[in-house]
Amino acid sequence: MTETLSFPGLGFDLELNRVAFSIGDVAFYWYGIIIAAGFALALFYAMKKVKVFGLDADRVVDVVIVGAIGAFICARLYYVIFSWSDYKNDLLSIFDTRSGGMAIYGGVIGAFLFGGIMCKIRKVKVLPMFDLTVGGLFIGQAIGRWGNFVNIEAFGSNTNMPWGMTSESITSYLRAQQDSLAKIGMTVDPSLPVHPTFLYESIWCAIGFFVLQAIIKRRRFDGECTLFYCVWYGAGRFVIEGMRTDSLMLGALRVSQLVAIIGCIAALATWIIVRSKIRRMGDPEYLQLYVNTDEGKAVLDGTYYKELKEKKKKRKLRKKLRKDMALKNAVEGNDETEDEEKSDEDDEAVEPSESEEETKSETVEDLLDSMSIEDDTDVNESDDDDYAESDEADDAKKEKEE
Repeated sequence: MTETLSFPGLGFDLELNRVAFSIGDVAFYWYGIIIAAGFALALFYAMKKVKVFGLDADRVVDVVIVGAIGAFICARLYYVIFSWSDYKNDLLSIFDTRSGGMAIYGGVIGAFLFGGIMCKIRKVKVLPMFDLTVGGLFIGQAIGRWGNFVNIEAFGSNTNMPWGMTSESITSYLRAQQDSLAKIGMTVDPSLPVHPTFLYESIWCAIGFFVLQAIIKRRRFDGECTLFYCVWYGAGRFVIEGMRTDSLMLGALRVSQLVAIIGCIAALATWIIVRSKIRRMGDPEYLQLYVNTDEGKAVLDGTYYKELKEKKKKRKLRKKLRKDMALKNAVEGNDETEDEEKSDEDDEAVEPSESEEETKSETVEDLLDSMSIEDDTDVNESDDDDYAESDEADDAKKEKEE
């Protein structure tokens, strides 16, 4: 598994082994270790910045974990879809990710998709969460690209720059792909060094991370950091992808270049439009940052989710009390009906008066108000409802009954 990677222009060689260590027959690859290190640092960053975006740390961790799982699944799925010819005759190899074969854009799509769903479940504001996430993405990508270095993959076409690199596997790959690369207008010489494009992307993401820190301090609306990520990474990826010799293809088009340019232009246009509208409005509360809202402040001081739990438990108690009272009234009503039939009285149902209905509602509310809701350990947080909508529905129902 050891291979020599040479840098002729710099005058030195490196001995690289994809396997970091083994325990028995189980090998642990550098690729996975580096990706895990990137994820750990990204999570550490998120915990440091979570309050800047007005979010709850515990819930953010839940979103990050689910987003990471989604990113892993979609990164592999994206790669396999656009490299189907390499897997169609050996389906089990789809599950072997130790040697690489992950697509960054697939991972980004999966992170936002699965993370967004988890935001809805855990009652976390989506746009502030995305803004927090992109800082971690920059970190993860800047570090994760070094997994490609160890695997000696994600390299570009020939270059005469001092940092050009070559190896036995690079030479063999270029020789095998020489004809197919010529079809997309890329002429390569297998005997010459190539661009370390993994390094270019790592550096580009690292610079983007530091620029993002300035954007965070000056952002005017939630989602602005996410738009910056799409613009910055998309622009860099479009250029770097054009140098690569292992691009995923859709016909004659490089898939990543297509996604990058579309995402970059769309994000830039949205950014300009929203910024312009904010200036025209001249209202400091228009598209106010979530962290500055009353809800955001309540999240930070720990009262927001506590109130949600109390509302849920109170609503459950209200529902139970009303059900019990309805059952009691139904039983009493049946007894009265039997007495009326025996006495040959008119059996026409008598509607309760407004005062009686008000008394019933007041009785339920008085019982709830007299209860001290302290123990909310039986509340399933992952099954939280939209309390504002629920309370409005209850009020409307009450008014209709009255």
